[in-house]
Amino acid sequence: MKKFLLLTAFVLSHLVSNTQDKSPYVLYNAKGKKLSYKKMIKVLKEKDIVLFGEYHNNAIAHWLQLEVTKDMKQSRDLVLGAEMFEADNQEPLDLYLQGKLSAKGLDSNARLWKNYPTDYAPLVNFAKENKLAFAATNIPRKFASLVSKGGFEKLDSLSAKEKSWIAPLPIAYDAELPGYKKMLEMMGGHGGPNLPKAQAIKDATMSHFILKYYMPGSLFIHYNGAYHSDNYEGILWYLKRQRPELRYATISTVSQKDIHSLEAVNKGKADFIICVDEDMTNTY
Repeated sequence: MKKFLLLTAFVLSHLVSNTQDKSPYVLYNAKGKKLSYKKMIKVLKEKDIVLFGEYHNNAIAHWLQLEVTKDMKQSRDLVLGAEMFEADNQEPLDLYLQGKLSAKGLDSNARLWKNYPTDYAPLVNFAKENKLAFAATNIPRKFASLVSKGGFEKLDSLSAKEKSWIAPLPIAYDAELPGYKKMLEMMGGHGGPNLPKAQAIKDATMSHFILKYYMPGSLFIHYNGAYHSDNYEGILWYLKRQRPELRYATISTVSQKDIHSLEAVNKGKADFIICVDEDMTNTY
């Protein structure tokens, strides 16, 4: 009877604990071990470049991007940058940061993503308020489209000005990188060999502008879709080719039904993994 009562008490305690624990996310390291936000911040403080991989519509990832940026600003000089701004939109972005262009003017002169007001404006406005540089790192989408249709060779016909908005040619490319191979598999072969090349030109261009805007002694935080830096590939592969001596960290976002144990498929994606409850509300 005593054992039964003890077992009943344990089960009830466990159920109450699980009911009360409604955290929408859990942080893990690359090996799948839980860790605190404070521990992650301590590690990030020592880096030169952080690639923050997001799900573009994930509210938790966007909130943490802003929180991490605020906390890093307390101890480091920051430079920010994002996939969501294309390199030829750097001028209107700079004018907005300098207070010479209104929010409406930025919207009219830059190709802002549809979720900019909710998900990226807070980051840009933080940069504006704190007088931080914010790099528009991505390739203009029309040039990525050229590559998807005709390969890297299509970029040779660009003007000198247009070439200033992409990574220097010729573009290094490893078709055997797992991420690029997986992209072809996911598409069932549709798009042919040029499809991952279009992804690679984005990765190479973002890497190029990250290093162009990086300042020694500062911390560069870059916001990008998780696929661009997962498994230490994509942008990071290009960064390490150019500047292997810099200290890098990656963050990824994943979604699971049960966030209390990281699934094997999500282990090793990044140095830090934000595991979000799949029922969490999306921003769009």
